[in-house]
Amino acid sequence: MVRACGLLTAQKEPVPLKSIEVELEVRDHVAAVVSTLNYENKENKPLEAVFVFPLPGDAAVCHFSAKIGQTQIVAEVKEKQKEYDDALSSGQQAFLLEESDQSPDIFSLSVGSLPPGESASIRLEYVTELAVQADDGLRFCLPAVLNPRYHEGVQVTSVPASLVPYSLSFSARVSSPRPISKVESNCSLDPLQDLNTDQTQATVKLAAGHKFDRDVELLIYYKDVHQPTAVVEAGQASAEPGSLMADSVVMVSLYPEFPQSVTSSVASCGEFVLLMDRSGSMSNSRISSARDTLLLLLKSLPMGCYFNIYSFGSRYEHIFPKSVEYSQQTMEEALNTVVQMEANLGGTEMLQPLKHIYSQPCIPNQPRQLFVFTDGEVWDTKEVIDLVKRNSDSHRCFSFGIGEGASSALINGMAKEGGGHAQFITDTDRMQAKAMQSLRFALQPAVVDISVTWDLPKEVSVTVLSPPITALFQGQRSLIYAQLSGQSSEAAEGCVTVKYSLAGHPSENQLHFSLRPAEDTGLTVHKLGARTLIRSLEEGEHRGWQDTKVKEKVVQLSVQSGISSSLTAFIAVFNNNGEAIQGPLLHKNILKHGEFLKARTKTFTHKSEDQNYGARIKGIEEVTDIEKSEHLPHQARPQV
Repeated sequence: MVRACGLLTAQKEPVPLKSIEVELEVRDHVAAVVSTLNYENKENKPLEAVFVFPLPGDAAVCHFSAKIGQTQIVAEVKEKQKEYDDALSSGQQAFLLEESDQSPDIFSLSVGSLPPGESASIRLEYVTELAVQADDGLRFCLPAVLNPRYHEGVQVTSVPASLVPYSLSFSARVSSPRPISKVESNCSLDPLQDLNTDQTQATVKLAAGHKFDRDVELLIYYKDVHQPTAVVEAGQASAEPGSLMADSVVMVSLYPEFPQSVTSSVASCGEFVLLMDRSGSMSNSRISSARDTLLLLLKSLPMGCYFNIYSFGSRYEHIFPKSVEYSQQTMEEALNTVVQMEANLGGTEMLQPLKHIYSQPCIPNQPRQLFVFTDGEVWDTKEVIDLVKRNSDSHRCFSFGIGEGASSALINGMAKEGGGHAQFITDTDRMQAKAMQSLRFALQPAVVDISVTWDLPKEVSVTVLSPPITALFQGQRSLIYAQLSGQSSEAAEGCVTVKYSLAGHPSENQLHFSLRPAEDTGLTVHKLGARTLIRSLEEGEHRGWQDTKVKEKVVQLSVQSGISSSLTAFIAVFNNNGEAIQGPLLHKNILKHGEFLKARTKTFTHKSEDQNYGARIKGIEEVTDIEKSEHLPHQARPQV
């Protein structure tokens, strides 16, 4: 089924969109995004509206507010309650937005009734880390919200400009400790405007008249890109003293360039397992792009290595019973099979071929490298990522997201947990460079003995928020977040040292940085640091919240930072005159699944006791179990 995005009616029809305003604030390698979407109900009847917005897989929503007609809605992060028993008074609504156990790729929220002729204005803010591309650019992508978004069987398609009756205002402010080299886009931009003489701050915006008929891609390039940097962000004055949000937070960016003597002697060994998605959603341009990428890699493997090719849909196939030595004969046999591959294997069942691959014994002295080509549209994203993580000690995983709308949650998650690298291929322009970059990464010897140490003034202490670095490649960026507690002089400096060993060669990178926070940085670094720590704590308690102190810390961090967790949710209670309503919500447990953040929305209309003996309760729930059931195993489908 098509999963459209934007403001939708209960029948999944889009509410007419008048305009979109997007403000992007980039701080070195991270960004804060503020999107304001304005709609109008042109029907002669009220519309029950649901807001659906695709997000980067590693994004964290930190604000949601809306004006629906005369109703104001503001969501706040609060601790979840197990039971919500009391109904609310007449005309009042409440919603609970929870993070999906499966994937945070889609933000979906019921926002109530939009009267005829009335307008709706929705404001969504999120923070995210920007992905590094093969040519050292940082990529930001704003999805075209009217594009039908594939969910199990339907792919994203572009919307013709003539059919997009709304305008997009997009502006970006970029700042970094290093000079900005250039900013590029797949859409027309006004000239870059430098804000200072050292070119470390600049603004740019889309040229006038742009119709939002495709994803807007922005590529940001810095000078001295391989030099480590540090951004120190001031805390929030109103936050509780000693808390993460009150203290300064530093973000250290590592983008190493290894010695030429080491990288030139790449390994000519390894077992390369190539896994190709041939489900129905990969049809047309997606399968063609994936096939071309696979053929390029296949022709570029080093002689003497081992390889095999798997493809999957509802079932999986492989070219050889087990990995074979790479030779002219085996390469040609594989090429002849790959050129005939089509998207004709049905649904998207990635777990089974992965389990089979991991069950095969590794070949001695041939490090296993797994390459995955997919649009990422699976309903069991979390299970797939967890499986990769459990086998991370026996292989490295390199993932390729094929086509616009590819699930960044799955693509980035597999690469992160597999110690590899993620690439997104949306056109043929950079396909070859991206494919060859991942192959170079796979051929690099593994970096070992990675350590990070801090040297700070005695009155300043550091608490590292990020998990230990487990993988370093040339051309792969790592971000370290740390909380800085205590007072220091304005001239005080800190130092962070990163040591590692590559192919027997010890290396050391040292970065000195000022402890004085940069001005007007907002709280982007704080929020991403909080999200990083929350995720680490959640992963440590994946078998259940047995440690009460850890549970309390996650809740506290989540509420203070405004970043939701598995123990908290965005909650708002409102009525028609915009006043907040006090009282608990009624909550029903419903199935969590697939690529969604789900809203549980309840509208209650209470009558007096002498009218109909009590209350008439109307419940609205945005649940898409039927959509999902088409792609579940038969025995798991809900009965209708």
